[in-house]
Amino acid sequence: MFDFKIWLDGLAVLAVFATVGWLLSLPLRNVSIVDSMWSVMFLLAALTYTAEQASPGPRAWLVIMLVGLWSIRLAAYISWRNRGHAEDFRYQKIRANNEPGFAFKSLYIVFGLQAALAWVVSLPLLAAINSTAPLGWLDAIGVALWLAGMVFEAGGDWQLVRFKGNPANQGKVLDTGLWRYTRHPNYFGDFCVWWGLFLIALAAGGWWSVAGPLVMSFLLLKVSGVALLEKDIGERRPAYRAYVRRTNAFFPGPPRAA
Repeated sequence: MFDFKIWLDGLAVLAVFATVGWLLSLPLRNVSIVDSMWSVMFLLAALTYTAEQASPGPRAWLVIMLVGLWSIRLAAYISWRNRGHAEDFRYQKIRANNEPGFAFKSLYIVFGLQAALAWVVSLPLLAAINSTAPLGWLDAIGVALWLAGMVFEAGGDWQLVRFKGNPANQGKVLDTGLWRYTRHPNYFGDFCVWWGLFLIALAAGGWWSVAGPLVMSFLLLKVSGVALLEKDIGERRPAYRAYVRRTNAFFPGPPRAA
């Protein structure tokens, strides 16, 4: 069942969280902290939706567990990866394009926008948590897809950290492990996580929440994911061009002859 009031309450919580992040970014002159906040927004939304249930059902607690594991791992990883680094180049470009006044503009260009996107993507969480129907086979398929997504996302991140941590790999392209089958195993994993959560929502009758994974898929494929990272990487790293010729961009598949 779609409860617009509860969904709006989720937006209010995300707006407050985004505003706090914006305030913290001002003395740091670094809006990259929003990347660490992104996954936490979904956990906050899920907790908000659950708190407004008189008696949360088993599906609600299942979703809290799945979103919590995904959210905390991703936020911890991004925070660790970004520690001690300057503002990400993506945000540096946004900053340069929106001066003067970026300090204030970042409230809605960066933090507000991400909160609004997270609010829409969180629709499957609302649908699943707002249901008291018993768990069934579709929930099991959703959990299996979520688990596959976590393997690709967390496994891809771990393999990349190990690869970059070896000085002998300087200037090379990671094309082993999960990266042998897709150029973006972490993004593909995120894709699976959210379609898995949608299947759980669908089991609760929340077909209308399909907007959530559709928006997430669009972001991963066309906006802040694959398209952004590969915009000019072939020019900066010639070895990557050969990698592109033999490796699928997103969905895993066997390598092709270069």
